[in-house]
Order: sequence, then structure tokens, then C-alpha cells
Amino acid sequence: MSKKLMGYGIFFIILTCLFFYFVFAGTDNWKAKLPTVSYVKPFSFTNQDGKTIDESDLKGKVTVVEYFFTTCKGICPKLNTSLKKIYSEYKDEPDFLILAHTVQPEIDSVQRLRFYADSMKIDTKKWILVTGRKDSLYKAARGSYLLDDPANSVEKLDDQFIHTQFLALVDKGGNVRGGVYDALKKDEMEKLSKDIKNLLKEKAGPNGFVNGVFGNTPQ
Repeated sequence: MSKKLMGYGIFFIILTCLFFYFVFAGTDNWKAKLPTVSYVKPFSFTNQDGKTIDESDLKGKVTVVEYFFTTCKGICPKLNTSLKKIYSEYKDEPDFLILAHTVQPEIDSVQRLRFYADSMKIDTKKWILVTGRKDSLYKAARGSYLLDDPANSVEKLDDQFIHTQFLALVDKGGNVRGGVYDALKKDEMEKLSKDIKNLLKEKAGPNGFVNGVFGNTPQ
């Protein structure tokens, strides 16, 4: 009797294993995933070529988000030098993108962004520089990407200034994943690279973006 019960037990275990194999095979459901900390809200900015860029341009892309300004002599050059290593690693990936927002739109015109992009010798289809209304740029930094404290928005707009070395990471479905990454720390940039690689392997959700425009609601 005990052998018979043992046989049933082994059969049940094998059956359970087969069940989970067929449920998770070919998916990423068995892997630990980066947490979702926010999602991309609708936006509309102008890139270095004078073309409109909005949230739909991020759909299906794994996007690294940064904030900078072209006249910066301190953090920004170091930030972009660090980020250029990520760019070089993933620039040939069709689903990879860097989106760089100026924090000084009153100075960083389309022409200035174009000159800055040329000086960095980057492919502006893979590393997009954008300008726009200051309130919209800052709202995205705080409301979508969590790169600045939302409490700072209560100050007079003319007195506000975002100056950060932190980066955000957005998945193919418009979710902001994993928190923020310090571009001045080697270990965090190594983690960013690893996280990009993992997100590139993930499939976008069935309903696409999660900003309300594409039919999803934030989690």
C-alpha cells in the first residue's frame, strides 16, 4: 500500500511540474522582475530637429531618461560621459532609446540642442534631445520619472531648477521600472545596463502603453 501511495505521490509531483512548465515555458513569468514605480504620462516636446516627440515615440522601446542643460559645466558632462557607455552598448538595439530633456528651455533652443548633439557625435534617432515648456518638462521629471521631489513644484516656476545626475528607466509598455540610477556611480550604471538587457527581453503588455492613451491604467 505504501509503495502504491508513493507511486501516486511521485505521479502527482511530475504532473504538477509539467503543469508549471507549460504555464511558464516561453514566458518571463518565472523571473523576478524590476518593480514598477511610476508610468509615463502624456507629453509633447520638440526634439533637436524641430519635430514633435510625444509618449507614443516611447511605445515598444526600452528608454533611459535624463535631464541636463547644454551650458552645464559640472554634473552634465560627467552624466553624459557615463551615459554614452550605455549608448555605445545598446545603440544597435532597435528597441533601445535615450530621451534627454533640457532643464533650461529658455536657453536650450532647437538649434542649440542640435549643436550639442553633433558635438557628442550621437545618432539622434537613438539619443533624442528635447525642449519645450519649462512647466511641462519639470512636471514630467516629477510626475512620470520621479527624478525630482514633487514638493519643489510649489515654488515660483522661474525660481525652480532641476539639476540631477539621476536617470530613469522605462519599459516597452511605458512603466517606469526599478527606481532611479545614479549616473556618477559605476555600480549603478552596471545595474542599469543589466536592467536594460532584461527589459529588452520582456514583451510589451497586450494593450501597449500604460499612460491612459493606449487603454491601460497604471498599476
